[in-house]
Amino acid sequence: MRYVSASEAAKVVKSGDRIYVHAAAATPNILTKAISDRAEELRDVEFCHIHTEGAAPYSDPALSASFHVNSFFIGKNVRHTIAAGNGSYTPVFLSEVPNLFRKGALKVNVVLIQVSPPDEHGFCSLGTSVEATVAAMESADTIIAQVNNFMPRTFGDSILHISKIDMAVEHHTPIYAQKLVQVTDTEAKIGDYVAELIDDESTLQMGIGSIPNAVLSRLGNHKNLGLHTEMFSDGVIDLIESGVINCSKKTIAKGRALATFLIGSERLYKFVDNNPFIVMKESSYVNDTSIIRQNPKVVAINSALEVDLTGQICADSLGVHMYSGVGGQMDFVRGASLSKGGKAIIALSSTSNKGHNRIVPFLKQGAGVVTTRAHAQYIVTEYGVADLYGKTLKQRVEAMVNIAHPDFREEILKTYYNSIK
Repeated sequence: MRYVSASEAAKVVKSGDRIYVHAAAATPNILTKAISDRAEELRDVEFCHIHTEGAAPYSDPALSASFHVNSFFIGKNVRHTIAAGNGSYTPVFLSEVPNLFRKGALKVNVVLIQVSPPDEHGFCSLGTSVEATVAAMESADTIIAQVNNFMPRTFGDSILHISKIDMAVEHHTPIYAQKLVQVTDTEAKIGDYVAELIDDESTLQMGIGSIPNAVLSRLGNHKNLGLHTEMFSDGVIDLIESGVINCSKKTIAKGRALATFLIGSERLYKFVDNNPFIVMKESSYVNDTSIIRQNPKVVAINSALEVDLTGQICADSLGVHMYSGVGGQMDFVRGASLSKGGKAIIALSSTSNKGHNRIVPFLKQGAGVVTTRAHAQYIVTEYGVADLYGKTLKQRVEAMVNIAHPDFREEILKTYYNSIK
């Protein structure tokens, strides 16, 4: 590994190259900026990644001749590229993203990562994000790292020897920190309903945001919970420190919490730094259904943009307009369903922030079904729980109407039955 400036490292990139970018809080923004600064010299360079944080100057539609964005999960900073035409979306389960590289479906020329400084043995850490980065590095021609004192040192697949890194740019700056949002009354009610579904000794998977935090805040009296999740945030810290989450009843990584990436506040990053309780593995392992199901009582808590009356779950698009991605929802919905005593939960508010109904008679035209009606189990809103498992279509409609917003119940029921006559 040799240290260079960001501008010198950027010179490695050639026209026609494909670049994989380390994800989420680990996004090496100094490297993506340095390459973006070469826009006039480059043509047809593809940036591919799951969601990233911070500025993404390469996603500027004015630079479309130079750069194209290929999102495996569409983040807010590049969402505009889909409509603008300088970006594409590749539908793929998070568990499968590493295999895109290992199976040769996508050839990667350059991988951009952000790591902790090397220890006395020459080992760095990928810190807050492993996901598909290890697989991308295996197939890449060149690996460029931002070395950052602020990157926490985590263990598992995140450990990387400096001999694997071709060029390094030393740049110390705080990594992206998520602002904690106050839980609303609606989210608190959803949290109450979900928490009631969680038994002692369950193994948890949840995402980020107010609803997962609302659920976690209500688990203080639970016992011997486990954590096997694609990602986690600040909400688990108090439960780990109090011993509620101790992972003692898990089968996979027993006694340890398992994740593939994490994102949160500075408190979270300090908590995971050099903490052997936290194990980071790539998504092909963490999100593998055959691995997930080995844990007892897996409770998968995910969300959706809208759900129809029969249980079809749309989580990646608003009609034909792509919003996010498939991610790991199906990986964990199925894994939880196959786990002994497991429960797959979709939690969402009954209406959007703009007041639009989210429990609908039919999904919008062009909407993507991320989780099918055959996979759906529990749907939770602030109005209660719809248990769809083993239910007929007619029974599902009745259950779903009861958790819709009261202002829309009559309308959605009438629309549904008038349409199927």
